[in-house]
Amino acid sequence: MIRARGPGSPLTLIEPRISAILVMILWSACYPLITVGIAYSPHLSFAALRAVLAGTALLVVALCRREPIPNSGALWGWICLAGFGMTGLGYFGMFHAAEFVSPGLATVVSNTQPIIAAVLAFALLGDRLSARSRIGMLIGFAGTAIVAAPQFIGDDARSTGVGIFYILIAVCGVAAGNVAIKKLANRVDPAMAMGLQLLVGSLPLTVLALLTERPREIIWSPPFVASLFILALPGTALAFWLWQTILRAIPLSKANAFSFLVPVFGVTIGVLFFAEPLTLPVLMGIGVATLGVYLAARPETAGG
Repeated sequence: MIRARGPGSPLTLIEPRISAILVMILWSACYPLITVGIAYSPHLSFAALRAVLAGTALLVVALCRREPIPNSGALWGWICLAGFGMTGLGYFGMFHAAEFVSPGLATVVSNTQPIIAAVLAFALLGDRLSARSRIGMLIGFAGTAIVAAPQFIGDDARSTGVGIFYILIAVCGVAAGNVAIKKLANRVDPAMAMGLQLLVGSLPLTVLALLTERPREIIWSPPFVASLFILALPGTALAFWLWQTILRAIPLSKANAFSFLVPVFGVTIGVLFFAEPLTLPVLMGIGVATLGVYLAARPETAGG
């Protein structure tokens, strides 16, 4: 059931937590799309195109709706932090780490992001987690580790210090970017804020792509074009728009706990569309991760 929520917001699901699940599904679908696109494009060039296309789409929507452009230095500071963190560092680390580490290890390390963001949210935003929510975060992390374990310990497992370093760059960037997005949530229109941060974040990606890659080597085949547009529009533009709207309604730490569902949905997509096996350990990990998200993200009662 869907309804429109006030000026400056997209059509969102009545319950913000259901919207958060939708965002995690969209982000989960990004991984196979990146895998498809990487075969036809240098990594950073692909990442920059994704950010530019998504940011431009959101900015056009905001301008068509006559949303005001931020005119405060403080707001632009948070937009730049979100762009350089979430988009710039996040995409830089994510796209490069794939060359060095197994998907399982990448999943485990990247899912420290909600925990890091919770610490930053407490320090910078005053968001406090109850004991139940803290336990839920740890259980959610354990669940994603179980889901990723077969890839981590399998014959194709591969990891290097360089790969882990790239993942940590992405994790810290995304965590800092989420704090900035939360600061913008009730002060700037979601489409305007997310469009600007994506375009700001695309700048360092574009510069690095021009310096270290040959963007002219992109093969504009139908699979690449399809993966780029699906990744950029529903996978990035819509997901970020919904994400900032969600952060208007619930604390960052509780919303971010849903990130533990990304590998769960990723496994589901693999089973449904890529004939990947669904083993008992993976099912156990899905159950543990889901329990963790439930504990961490459920509303607080009067008794805490």
